Amino acid sequence: MSDSVDSAKAKPVYQKWWHRWIRTPKELRAMGVVGINMRNARFLLPNNPRRLYTLVDNKLRTKKLAEEQGLSVPETYGVIRSPYDTRNLESLLSKRSAFVIKPARGSGGKGVLVIDGKEDGYYIKPSGSRFSGDEVRHHVSNILAGLFSLGGQRDVALIEYRVRPARILTDISYQGAPDIRLVMLHGYPVMAMLRAATRESDGRANLHQGALGIGIDIRSGRTVRAVHHGKPVTHHPDTGLELIGIQMPDWDRILEIAVTCQEMTGLGYLGVDLMVDQEIGPLMIEVNARPGLAIQMANGVGLLRRLEPVEKRHTLHPGEDLEQKIEFSKRTFGRD
Repeated sequence: MSDSVDSAKAKPVYQKWWHRWIRTPKELRAMGVVGINMRNARFLLPNNPRRLYTLVDNKLRTKKLAEEQGLSVPETYGVIRSPYDTRNLESLLSKRSAFVIKPARGSGGKGVLVIDGKEDGYYIKPSGSRFSGDEVRHHVSNILAGLFSLGGQRDVALIEYRVRPARILTDISYQGAPDIRLVMLHGYPVMAMLRAATRESDGRANLHQGALGIGIDIRSGRTVRAVHHGKPVTHHPDTGLELIGIQMPDWDRILEIAVTCQEMTGLGYLGVDLMVDQEIGPLMIEVNARPGLAIQMANGVGLLRRLEPVEKRHTLHPGEDLEQKIEFSKRTFGRD
């Protein structure tokens, strides 16, 4: 049961599908496109009890859950919880040449500061731009004030290991670390994409800031399609490198981690973000109870075409284990 869009008949549809304003609701349904209203009413509300959101809306809590499950996560160097703690920031960072500072309750990559090294008393970002110690403290203060957090709530700042991505992934991401997003329903992987940075996105793997969305085949772990600002591309706009046909490292382990994240949170519908470190391998970065819908553009496939078969499977076989769920997803959604 493949939903490949390689045929001559299907190709023109998917090249234009992002231009939603010229599509009627009936046409979108025929394409299997899931919009925000459908996502919320049909998949989020029935499957994600509100009480479980606290497990994933706070990255510190999610990391603790993951570690209890034996999953690898980026090492936490420190946590800044109050303005008073910022006085010790320089001391905390003095032994670290590279690190990441992020809000515990952030979303969409907002507030993430990546530092690659130090030079002449300045912190160096992947782009080569410099941050003074005062600027880093100011950034942390903004995190504490809730500038980047969900609902503007006061937050805490995490200081973490700076992931060194596997070389094959670094090559297709401009001055930034790419990550992998998987969307899950009832523990079945339904769709995956690689998010790769561009010059425009300033080293961040955020599609809304100009990063690339690169669809990944669930069965093989190879990239099958790429988009930039919703338009299909085959090469990186900055490096010129080919984006299609790239094999994700440790793909089976990545799928296992994603399914485990569903089991440990109890959420029925979720997104799992991972990175592949050159030395450590796959790392769980975060879990999202409200995964976005741009993954459909990256794959050229409407989510409904993946979610409906999983709904039926889960109803008929509610007790399937991790291996069975992965096998079903590979068999049903694989493109090659």
